[in-house]
Amino acid sequence: MPVKCCFYRSPTTETLAWSENMDSLLANQAGLDAFRAFLKSEFSEENVEFWLACEDFKKTESREKIATKAKMIYSEFIVADAPKEINIDFSTRDLISRNIDEPTPKCFDEAQKLIYSLMAKDSFPRFLKSEIYKKLVNSQQVANHKRWLPFL
Repeated sequence: MPVKCCFYRSPTTETLAWSENMDSLLANQAGLDAFRAFLKSEFSEENVEFWLACEDFKKTESREKIATKAKMIYSEFIVADAPKEINIDFSTRDLISRNIDEPTPKCFDEAQKLIYSLMAKDSFPRFLKSEIYKKLVNSQQVANHKRWLPFL
């Protein structure tokens, strides 16, 4: 049996750690999946999808790909009546619209910060109180008990 270092987190501890901050939730695939499922149930999954698209966009290096991805993000999330239009203020939307023809890796940063803040202040606290999160924590606790007490 492999020895686990002192920083090992059991699935239950990891699941509970998501409640500490939204970054730990978004950095964990299972946490991200649960949060997405919650947002989908609230009809607001466009927020996390936009945030993820921006994270991917920031890693893009080629000018051609930057332009292509920027136009995709713009048409999917920013333009009025976009299929997954995000809720941002007029001045942020206008700034992006004026600069979309010559996008930079930072062209969505302000909108991404606004959406992150919206999720952190609004969606994330509701997620932590949701049945989706409670069931996940409970299922992890049951799994841990069975692993340590296999006779149960």
